[in-house]
Amino acid sequence: MAGSQIERVFSVLESLTSDPRGVPMQTLAEELDIPKSATHRLLAELIRLGYVRQNPENLRYHLSTKLVAMGFRYLSSSGADIVQPVLDRLAQETGELVRLGVIEGERQTWIAKSQGARSGLRYDPDMGRDAPLFYTASGHAWLASMSDAEALSLVERQGSDRPEESGPNAPRSNIELLERLRLAREQGYAWVEESSAVGTSAIAAVVRHPGDGRVIGVLSIAGPSARMPGARLHELAPLLLKYAEELAAASQASELFS
Repeated sequence: MAGSQIERVFSVLESLTSDPRGVPMQTLAEELDIPKSATHRLLAELIRLGYVRQNPENLRYHLSTKLVAMGFRYLSSSGADIVQPVLDRLAQETGELVRLGVIEGERQTWIAKSQGARSGLRYDPDMGRDAPLFYTASGHAWLASMSDAEALSLVERQGSDRPEESGPNAPRSNIELLERLRLAREQGYAWVEESSAVGTSAIAAVVRHPGDGRVIGVLSIAGPSARMPGARLHELAPLLLKYAEELAAASQASELFS
């Protein structure tokens, strides 16, 4: 059971992000192991404050747009204007989806993107999600910056990074994952083909703090495998690494990396 009242509130809000169709109160209470009466009180207060709304037809609870608006206001005033032009230029040069993930504790969260594909096949997932570590290029790039023991420990703590829906080329064991990380360390970047999903490929490199060298983010390029086979991924690597260095330099003027 969530502990403090504040912890319960944030647990409810995080749970409501999982399903855009809304979540029944009973489901929230069971998932969070909170009594129904307490769950009802929390939801009522969040509705009063404008962070949650209830669908009058099916009685499911949804996040309101208030949190989304707060997030966009934060991004617009905290350095996204510095980072975004860099992502836009890389997307224009590659014609594919460019994403930036930032590191916060044990999480890598995609917080900014630029879509370079203007027609035809497009790969354009939602932002604000944590990058799965076990089978994505972004996850592999970050894990490769650690020792094998540290990487496996982090994957184990995350616990839910190996869904059945992952692509046919996703690692199927820790041994396979460590081999991917070894190759990423050798090349200086990570790449996957049909690992996170059928028909998609990606390449990623870490962004390091220019002062102390710690990993503060991950830059990736992703798109349909039809346009991004293995040879194309490696052709894009020098460009990716160049822009990762540019983001590293820009990071000192952006609170997104703080």
